Amino acid sequence: MTSNGQLRLDFAPAPDAAVPPVQSPTTGPAPQPVDAQAGGPDGNPQPVVARREFALKGLDGGNLLGFLAAVGALQSVTAMEPAANWRMWWQQDSGPWRPALSGNTALEPAELPQRLADYLRDTDNDALKVSKDLTISTDEFRKIAKTAQGKATCSDRRFADFITSFGCENTPPRDKKGNIQFTALQTIAGSGRQYFLDTMLRTVQQTDSEHLRRSLFEPWERKDRRLGLRWDPAEERRYALRWKEPSSEPARTERGANRLAIEALPLLPTAISGARLETTGFRQERRRGVYFSWPIWICPLSIATIASVMRLEELRRNEPRHERLTPLGIAAVYRSRRVTEGKQRNFTPAIPV
Repeated sequence: MTSNGQLRLDFAPAPDAAVPPVQSPTTGPAPQPVDAQAGGPDGNPQPVVARREFALKGLDGGNLLGFLAAVGALQSVTAMEPAANWRMWWQQDSGPWRPALSGNTALEPAELPQRLADYLRDTDNDALKVSKDLTISTDEFRKIAKTAQGKATCSDRRFADFITSFGCENTPPRDKKGNIQFTALQTIAGSGRQYFLDTMLRTVQQTDSEHLRRSLFEPWERKDRRLGLRWDPAEERRYALRWKEPSSEPARTERGANRLAIEALPLLPTAISGARLETTGFRQERRRGVYFSWPIWICPLSIATIASVMRLEELRRNEPRHERLTPLGIAAVYRSRRVTEGKQRNFTPAIPV
């Protein structure tokens, strides 16, 4: 944010980042050397690791789960290698928008899934253990929020950011039992003995590097049974849309994509709006329902900038004004409607708006 209150997007890395021009990831360019910089332990110039690009061809920006997984991947590599100046952007590949990552890293594309799996296995997931789902009383959630606040530091806000994405203790209760209003991304509430936080925790525990590799680099075949968070429109299983009764067919999903998408939650915090809880990116209208909108950008952005872009009010308008978004590097906006059936929620296939 600049001194006059305007949003500044870091479309280009800072001058001292020594980042070469972006090349098309489809060509698989060799790493480009960059000049040495000072700052080594002995005071002598140290070579800067070459900038590499990673084309994540398994992820589709027009799919809500694909978008969240891409953002979660950037969030993860940024935390994994904070000095690597990681960036992400989108480019069209025979129709769909596919994400690409770049960073000053020694990682090879083939090594990325295992490194991600190692990092994600070792991260703190205490926020997913506070309950099975978000049916939590206001008083209990206040205690959890205070605990998260006490643990937060300048270098580690993970627990606090996840709790903020779940809900808020200061809104009026959601029901007569005094339970909190929660994130619009909660899709599972006990149906079939599946619970939102419990499903996320089990996804964390049961995802390996092969799940990540398939989700990131291969066309999705949805081979994995259960543990889907219903952010993929393919998981919408309403009876009217199926040839058979849905409960007779096992649900299938992309576990690796779900695991990465969990890491995107801290970028979608909740906040109070009047007497209602709002979730970043969502808009609720009585007659039209609940919608989630997200941007597709074509300039390399950091995770911090993406967090700001996701809060742009323009994205939530019925008809986003692209003449205002294009100068910000936003090439498209997708929107998906959330539908509810019983205790389960799903998201419809997205449309560009």
